Amino acid sequence: MSIFWSRGIAALEAYVPGEQPQDGGWVKLNTNENPYPPSPLVLEAMKAAADGKLRLYPDPECLSLRQTIADYHGLSKDEVFVGNGSDEILAFAFAAFFDHGETLLYPDITYSFYPVYSRFFGIEAATVPVNADFSIPIEPFLSANGGVVLSNPNAPTSLGIPLEGIRKIAGHNLERGRVLAVDEAYVDFGAETAIGLIADHPNLLVIRTLSKSRSLAGLRVGYALGQRDLVEGLGRVKSSINSYTIDRLALAGAQAAFADEDYFRATTARIVATRTRVARELATLGFSVCDSRANFLFVSHPAVPAATLYARLREKKVLVRYWNKSRISNHLRVSVGTEEEMTTFLEAVRGIVG
Repeated sequence: MSIFWSRGIAALEAYVPGEQPQDGGWVKLNTNENPYPPSPLVLEAMKAAADGKLRLYPDPECLSLRQTIADYHGLSKDEVFVGNGSDEILAFAFAAFFDHGETLLYPDITYSFYPVYSRFFGIEAATVPVNADFSIPIEPFLSANGGVVLSNPNAPTSLGIPLEGIRKIAGHNLERGRVLAVDEAYVDFGAETAIGLIADHPNLLVIRTLSKSRSLAGLRVGYALGQRDLVEGLGRVKSSINSYTIDRLALAGAQAAFADEDYFRATTARIVATRTRVARELATLGFSVCDSRANFLFVSHPAVPAATLYARLREKKVLVRYWNKSRISNHLRVSVGTEEEMTTFLEAVRGIVG
Protein backbone atom coordinates (compact mmCIF):
# COMPACT_ATOMS: atom_id res chain seq x y z
CA MET A 1 0.00 0.00 0.00
CA SER A 2 1.40 3.38 -1.01
CA ILE A 3 1.47 6.35 1.36
CA PHE A 4 0.25 8.44 -1.58
CA TRP A 5 -3.01 6.56 -2.08
CA SER A 6 -6.29 8.01 -0.88
CA ARG A 7 -8.04 6.20 1.96
CA GLY A 8 -10.77 5.02 -0.40
CA ILE A 9 -8.35 3.46 -2.86
CA ALA A 10 -6.23 1.91 -0.12
CA ALA A 11 -9.28 0.04 1.16
CA LEU A 12 -10.56 -0.97 -2.26
CA GLU A 13 -10.55 -4.57 -3.44
CA ALA A 14 -10.33 -4.17 -7.22
CA TYR A 15 -11.82 -6.38 -9.90
CA VAL A 16 -9.44 -9.06 -11.20
CA PRO A 17 -9.84 -9.81 -14.93
CA GLY A 18 -9.12 -13.18 -16.46
CA GLU A 19 -5.53 -14.06 -17.23
CA GLN A 20 -4.22 -12.76 -20.56
CA PRO A 21 -1.08 -14.76 -21.43
CA GLN A 22 1.32 -12.98 -23.76
CA ASP A 23 3.06 -16.04 -25.14
CA GLY A 24 1.53 -18.36 -27.73
CA GLY A 25 0.22 -21.90 -27.68
CA TRP A 26 -2.67 -21.41 -25.26
CA VAL A 27 -6.26 -22.54 -25.67
CA LYS A 28 -7.83 -19.49 -24.04
CA LEU A 29 -11.26 -20.28 -22.61
CA ASN A 30 -11.19 -18.00 -19.58
CA THR A 31 -12.49 -14.56 -20.64
CA ASN A 32 -15.66 -15.25 -22.66
CA GLU A 33 -14.26 -13.71 -25.82
CA ASN A 34 -15.86 -14.62 -29.12
CA PRO A 35 -13.66 -17.22 -30.85
CA TYR A 36 -14.45 -15.82 -34.30
CA PRO A 37 -13.18 -12.59 -35.85
CA PRO A 38 -15.43 -9.56 -36.30
CA SER A 39 -17.40 -9.02 -39.47
CA PRO A 40 -15.29 -8.01 -42.48
CA LEU A 41 -17.49 -4.92 -42.71
CA VAL A 42 -16.16 -3.83 -39.32
CA LEU A 43 -12.54 -4.05 -40.44
CA GLU A 44 -13.29 -2.21 -43.68
CA ALA A 45 -15.08 0.59 -41.84
CA MET A 46 -12.24 1.02 -39.36
CA LYS A 47 -9.64 1.14 -42.10
CA ALA A 48 -11.66 3.79 -43.91
CA ALA A 49 -11.96 5.81 -40.70
CA ALA A 50 -8.19 5.78 -40.14
CA ASP A 51 -7.60 8.97 -42.11
CA GLY A 52 -6.63 12.58 -41.51
CA LYS A 53 -9.72 13.19 -39.40
CA LEU A 54 -7.99 11.42 -36.52
CA ARG A 55 -6.57 14.85 -35.69
CA LEU A 56 -10.12 15.85 -34.70
CA TYR A 57 -12.06 14.83 -31.62
CA PRO A 58 -14.79 12.23 -32.21
CA ASP A 59 -18.46 13.08 -31.83
CA PRO A 60 -18.97 13.26 -28.04
CA GLU A 61 -22.67 12.44 -28.47
CA CYS A 62 -22.04 9.40 -30.72
CA LEU A 63 -25.13 10.46 -32.66
CA SER A 64 -24.68 8.30 -35.74
CA LEU A 65 -23.99 5.14 -33.75
CA ARG A 66 -26.84 5.86 -31.36
CA GLN A 67 -29.24 6.25 -34.29
CA THR A 68 -28.03 2.96 -35.77
CA ILE A 69 -28.58 1.16 -32.46
CA ALA A 70 -31.96 2.83 -32.00
CA ASP A 71 -33.12 1.74 -35.44
CA TYR A 72 -31.89 -1.79 -34.78
CA HIS A 73 -33.90 -2.10 -31.55
CA GLY A 74 -36.94 -0.04 -32.58
CA LEU A 75 -36.23 2.85 -30.20
CA SER A 76 -35.35 6.53 -30.54
CA LYS A 77 -31.76 7.74 -30.33
CA ASP A 78 -32.70 9.56 -27.11
CA GLU A 79 -33.23 6.13 -25.57
CA VAL A 80 -29.68 4.99 -26.38
CA PHE A 81 -26.47 5.70 -24.49
CA VAL A 82 -23.06 4.61 -25.79
CA GLY A 83 -19.99 4.01 -23.61
CA ASN A 84 -16.51 2.55 -23.52
CA GLY A 85 -17.65 -1.02 -22.95
CA SER A 86 -20.52 -2.16 -20.77
CA ASP A 87 -18.30 -2.05 -17.67
CA GLU A 88 -17.98 1.72 -18.00
CA ILE A 89 -21.74 2.06 -18.45
CA LEU A 90 -22.32 -0.07 -15.36
CA ALA A 91 -20.02 2.25 -13.41
CA PHE A 92 -21.96 5.27 -14.66
CA ALA A 93 -25.24 3.58 -13.70
CA PHE A 94 -24.02 2.90 -10.16
CA ALA A 95 -23.05 6.55 -9.83
CA ALA A 96 -26.23 7.88 -11.40
CA PHE A 97 -29.01 5.76 -9.91
CA PHE A 98 -28.11 3.86 -6.73
CA ASP A 99 -27.34 6.37 -3.98
CA HIS A 100 -30.71 6.69 -2.24
CA GLY A 101 -29.77 5.84 1.33
CA GLU A 102 -31.32 2.43 0.76
CA THR A 103 -29.70 -0.91 0.03
CA LEU A 104 -28.82 -1.91 -3.53
CA LEU A 105 -29.60 -5.57 -4.25
CA TYR A 106 -27.94 -8.12 -6.54
CA PRO A 107 -27.46 -11.91 -6.38
CA ASP A 108 -24.73 -13.36 -4.17
CA ILE A 109 -23.30 -15.22 -7.17
CA THR A 110 -23.04 -12.84 -10.09
CA TYR A 111 -20.66 -10.60 -12.00
CA SER A 112 -17.92 -9.67 -9.54
CA PHE A 113 -17.70 -6.06 -10.72
CA TYR A 114 -20.98 -5.24 -8.93
CA PRO A 115 -19.54 -5.34 -5.39
CA VAL A 116 -16.44 -3.48 -6.63
CA TYR A 117 -18.58 -0.61 -7.91
CA SER A 118 -20.67 -0.63 -4.74
CA ARG A 119 -17.57 -0.13 -2.61
CA PHE A 120 -16.00 2.36 -5.01
CA PHE A 121 -19.06 4.63 -5.01
CA GLY A 122 -19.86 4.10 -1.32
CA ILE A 123 -23.23 2.48 -2.04
CA GLU A 124 -24.77 0.28 0.62
CA ALA A 125 -25.40 -3.11 -0.97
CA ALA A 126 -26.70 -6.53 0.01
CA THR A 127 -26.78 -9.84 -1.81
CA VAL A 128 -29.73 -12.13 -2.43
CA PRO A 129 -28.74 -15.83 -2.28
CA VAL A 130 -29.35 -17.72 -5.49
CA ASN A 131 -31.15 -21.03 -5.27
CA ALA A 132 -29.34 -24.34 -4.82
CA ASP A 133 -29.49 -24.88 -8.60
CA PHE A 134 -28.02 -21.35 -9.08
CA SER A 135 -31.28 -19.94 -10.48
CA ILE A 136 -32.16 -16.45 -9.28
CA PRO A 137 -35.20 -16.17 -7.00
CA ILE A 138 -37.54 -13.28 -7.79
CA GLU A 139 -39.49 -12.75 -4.56
CA PRO A 140 -36.56 -11.49 -2.42
CA PHE A 141 -36.06 -8.62 -4.87
CA LEU A 142 -39.67 -7.51 -4.36
CA SER A 143 -38.73 -5.68 -1.18
CA ALA A 144 -37.57 -2.22 -0.17
CA ASN A 145 -34.36 -1.44 -2.00
CA GLY A 146 -32.26 1.34 -3.43
CA GLY A 147 -32.11 -0.36 -6.81
CA VAL A 148 -31.52 -3.80 -8.31
CA VAL A 149 -28.81 -5.06 -10.68
CA LEU A 150 -29.23 -8.36 -12.50
CA SER A 151 -27.06 -10.10 -15.07
CA ASN A 152 -29.18 -11.98 -17.62
CA PRO A 153 -27.95 -14.55 -18.37
CA ASN A 154 -26.15 -14.52 -15.06
CA ALA A 155 -22.37 -14.68 -14.85
CA PRO A 156 -20.69 -16.98 -14.05
CA THR A 157 -23.58 -19.45 -13.75
CA SER A 158 -24.76 -19.02 -17.38
CA LEU A 159 -28.45 -19.32 -16.43
CA GLY A 160 -31.13 -17.10 -17.93
CA ILE A 161 -33.79 -15.24 -15.95
CA PRO A 162 -37.41 -15.63 -17.12
CA LEU A 163 -38.72 -12.39 -18.59
CA GLU A 164 -41.75 -12.45 -16.32
CA GLY A 165 -39.45 -12.29 -13.29
CA ILE A 166 -37.71 -9.22 -14.66
CA ARG A 167 -41.11 -7.67 -15.36
CA LYS A 168 -42.15 -8.21 -11.74
CA ILE A 169 -39.02 -6.60 -10.33
CA ALA A 170 -39.22 -3.70 -12.77
CA GLY A 171 -42.86 -3.10 -11.85
CA HIS A 172 -42.16 -3.29 -8.13
CA ASN A 173 -39.29 -0.84 -8.36
CA LEU A 174 -41.26 1.50 -10.61
CA GLU A 175 -43.81 1.92 -7.82
CA ARG A 176 -40.96 2.79 -5.45
CA GLY A 177 -39.11 5.10 -7.81
CA ARG A 178 -36.06 2.85 -8.04
CA VAL A 179 -34.06 1.59 -11.01
CA LEU A 180 -33.63 -1.96 -12.26
CA ALA A 181 -30.47 -2.39 -14.34
CA VAL A 182 -30.32 -5.56 -16.43
CA ASP A 183 -26.86 -6.47 -17.70
CA GLU A 184 -27.42 -8.34 -20.97
CA ALA A 185 -23.81 -8.93 -21.97
CA TYR A 186 -24.57 -12.52 -23.04
CA VAL A 187 -28.24 -12.33 -23.97
CA ASP A 188 -27.69 -12.97 -27.70
CA PHE A 189 -26.74 -16.58 -26.97
CA GLY A 190 -30.17 -17.67 -25.82
CA ALA A 191 -31.71 -15.63 -22.98
CA GLU A 192 -34.80 -13.40 -23.16
CA THR A 193 -34.10 -9.70 -23.58
CA ALA A 194 -35.91 -7.10 -21.48
CA ILE A 195 -35.81 -4.44 -24.20
CA GLY A 196 -39.52 -4.91 -24.90
CA LEU A 197 -40.32 -3.81 -21.32
CA ILE A 198 -38.68 -0.39 -21.65
CA ALA A 199 -41.75 1.37 -23.09
CA ASP A 200 -43.81 0.63 -19.96
CA HIS A 201 -41.00 0.87 -17.42
CA PRO A 202 -39.18 4.22 -17.27
CA ASN A 203 -37.02 2.79 -14.46
CA LEU A 204 -35.59 -0.07 -16.58
CA LEU A 205 -32.05 0.21 -17.94
CA VAL A 206 -30.82 -2.54 -20.28
CA ILE A 207 -27.03 -2.65 -20.71
CA ARG A 208 -25.34 -4.44 -23.60
CA THR A 209 -21.90 -4.92 -25.12
CA LEU A 210 -20.41 -5.54 -28.54
CA SER A 211 -17.60 -7.57 -26.94
CA LYS A 212 -19.30 -10.96 -26.98
CA SER A 213 -21.77 -11.67 -29.78
CA ARG A 214 -20.27 -9.03 -32.10
CA SER A 215 -16.64 -10.22 -31.63
CA LEU A 216 -15.43 -6.76 -30.59
CA ALA A 217 -13.93 -7.18 -27.12
CA GLY A 218 -10.84 -5.31 -28.28
CA LEU A 219 -12.86 -2.33 -29.51
CA ARG A 220 -14.49 -1.48 -26.14
CA VAL A 221 -17.99 -0.38 -27.08
CA GLY A 222 -21.11 -0.93 -25.02
CA TYR A 223 -24.52 0.67 -24.94
CA ALA A 224 -27.51 1.12 -22.68
CA LEU A 225 -31.18 1.31 -23.57
CA GLY A 226 -33.78 3.07 -21.48
CA GLN A 227 -36.17 5.97 -21.45
CA ARG A 228 -34.80 9.49 -21.90
CA ASP A 229 -34.57 10.26 -18.17
CA LEU A 230 -32.18 7.37 -17.53
CA VAL A 231 -30.09 8.11 -20.61
CA GLU A 232 -29.76 11.73 -19.50
CA GLY A 233 -28.60 10.57 -16.08
CA LEU A 234 -25.86 8.44 -17.62
CA GLY A 235 -24.86 11.38 -19.80
CA ARG A 236 -24.45 13.64 -16.80
CA VAL A 237 -22.01 11.22 -15.20
CA LYS A 238 -20.10 10.71 -18.43
CA SER A 239 -19.76 14.43 -19.14
CA SER A 240 -18.48 14.98 -15.61
CA ILE A 241 -15.64 12.52 -16.24
CA ASN A 242 -14.75 12.35 -19.94
CA SER A 243 -16.67 13.85 -22.85
CA TYR A 244 -14.94 11.66 -25.44
CA THR A 245 -15.23 8.05 -24.33
CA ILE A 246 -15.48 6.49 -27.83
CA ASP A 247 -12.82 7.15 -30.49
CA ARG A 248 -13.42 7.55 -34.23
CA LEU A 249 -12.30 4.05 -35.17
CA ALA A 250 -14.48 2.43 -32.53
CA LEU A 251 -17.51 4.45 -33.63
CA ALA A 252 -17.02 3.37 -37.24
CA GLY A 253 -16.43 -0.29 -36.39
CA ALA A 254 -19.36 -0.52 -34.01
CA GLN A 255 -21.75 1.01 -36.52
CA ALA A 256 -20.61 -1.44 -39.21
CA ALA A 257 -21.17 -4.38 -36.84
CA PHE A 258 -24.90 -3.67 -36.86
CA ALA A 259 -24.93 -3.62 -40.67
CA ASP A 260 -23.89 -7.28 -40.97
CA GLU A 261 -26.81 -9.11 -39.42
CA ASP A 262 -26.14 -12.33 -41.35
CA TYR A 263 -22.60 -12.58 -39.95
CA PHE A 264 -23.81 -11.87 -36.41
CA ARG A 265 -26.47 -14.59 -36.58
CA ALA A 266 -24.11 -17.12 -38.17
CA THR A 267 -21.37 -16.75 -35.56
CA THR A 268 -23.73 -16.81 -32.59
CA ALA A 269 -25.39 -19.93 -34.01
CA ARG A 270 -21.99 -21.62 -34.36
CA ILE A 271 -21.18 -20.85 -30.73
CA VAL A 272 -24.53 -22.17 -29.52
CA ALA A 273 -24.06 -25.39 -31.52
CA THR A 274 -20.56 -25.90 -30.09
CA ARG A 275 -21.85 -25.15 -26.59
CA THR A 276 -24.52 -27.84 -26.97
CA ARG A 277 -21.99 -30.43 -28.15
CA VAL A 278 -19.48 -29.72 -25.38
CA ALA A 279 -22.15 -29.71 -22.67
CA ARG A 280 -23.38 -33.11 -23.85
CA GLU A 281 -19.88 -34.60 -23.92
CA LEU A 282 -19.02 -33.19 -20.49
CA ALA A 283 -22.19 -34.77 -19.12
CA THR A 284 -21.05 -38.17 -20.42
CA LEU A 285 -17.82 -37.66 -18.44
CA GLY A 286 -19.82 -37.21 -15.24
CA PHE A 287 -19.86 -33.42 -15.11
CA SER A 288 -22.74 -31.37 -13.79
CA VAL A 289 -23.39 -28.70 -16.44
CA CYS A 290 -25.71 -25.72 -15.96
CA ASP A 291 -28.25 -25.05 -18.71
CA SER A 292 -26.26 -22.30 -20.37
CA ARG A 293 -27.83 -19.37 -22.19
CA ALA A 294 -24.45 -17.67 -22.60
CA ASN A 295 -21.23 -18.24 -24.55
CA PHE A 296 -19.74 -20.19 -21.66
CA LEU A 297 -20.45 -23.25 -19.52
CA PHE A 298 -20.51 -23.52 -15.73
CA VAL A 299 -19.45 -27.02 -14.73
CA SER A 300 -18.34 -29.22 -11.84
CA HIS A 301 -17.17 -32.81 -11.46
CA PRO A 302 -18.15 -35.03 -8.50
CA ALA A 303 -14.76 -36.72 -8.20
CA VAL A 304 -12.15 -34.19 -9.32
CA PRO A 305 -12.13 -30.82 -7.50
CA ALA A 306 -12.41 -27.73 -9.66
CA ALA A 307 -9.11 -26.37 -8.33
CA THR A 308 -7.38 -29.54 -9.46
CA LEU A 309 -9.04 -29.45 -12.86
CA TYR A 310 -8.07 -25.81 -13.30
CA ALA A 311 -4.43 -26.46 -12.40
CA ARG A 312 -4.13 -29.61 -14.52
CA LEU A 313 -5.72 -27.90 -17.52
CA ARG A 314 -3.36 -24.97 -17.13
CA GLU A 315 -0.42 -27.38 -17.22
CA LYS A 316 -1.75 -28.45 -20.62
CA LYS A 317 -1.96 -24.75 -21.66
CA VAL A 318 -5.75 -24.73 -21.53
CA LEU A 319 -7.07 -21.74 -19.59
CA VAL A 320 -10.47 -21.72 -17.90
CA ARG A 321 -11.78 -19.53 -15.06
CA TYR A 322 -11.78 -20.60 -11.42
CA TRP A 323 -12.85 -18.72 -8.29
CA ASN A 324 -12.04 -19.91 -4.78
CA LYS A 325 -15.27 -18.42 -3.45
CA SER A 326 -18.11 -19.68 -1.33
CA ARG A 327 -20.66 -21.86 -3.16
CA ILE A 328 -18.75 -21.92 -6.46
CA SER A 329 -15.30 -23.15 -5.40
CA ASN A 330 -16.00 -26.51 -7.03
CA HIS A 331 -17.07 -25.04 -10.35
CA LEU A 332 -15.26 -23.86 -13.47
CA ARG A 333 -16.42 -21.37 -16.06
CA VAL A 334 -15.43 -22.48 -19.56
CA SER A 335 -15.77 -20.08 -22.49
CA VAL A 336 -16.96 -21.62 -25.74
CA GLY A 337 -14.15 -21.54 -28.28
CA THR A 338 -13.93 -22.86 -31.82
CA GLU A 339 -14.77 -26.48 -32.54
CA GLU A 340 -11.04 -27.24 -32.63
CA GLU A 341 -10.34 -25.47 -29.33
CA MET A 342 -13.18 -27.26 -27.59
CA THR A 343 -12.01 -30.62 -28.92
CA THR A 344 -8.59 -29.89 -27.42
CA PHE A 345 -10.27 -28.92 -24.14
CA LEU A 346 -12.33 -32.14 -24.07
CA GLU A 347 -9.30 -34.29 -24.79
CA ALA A 348 -7.44 -32.61 -21.92
CA VAL A 349 -10.41 -33.11 -19.60
CA ARG A 350 -10.64 -36.81 -20.48
CA GLY A 351 -7.00 -37.21 -19.65
CA ILE A 352 -7.65 -35.74 -16.21
CA VAL A 353 -10.95 -37.31 -15.16
CA GLY A 354 -10.17 -40.56 -16.98
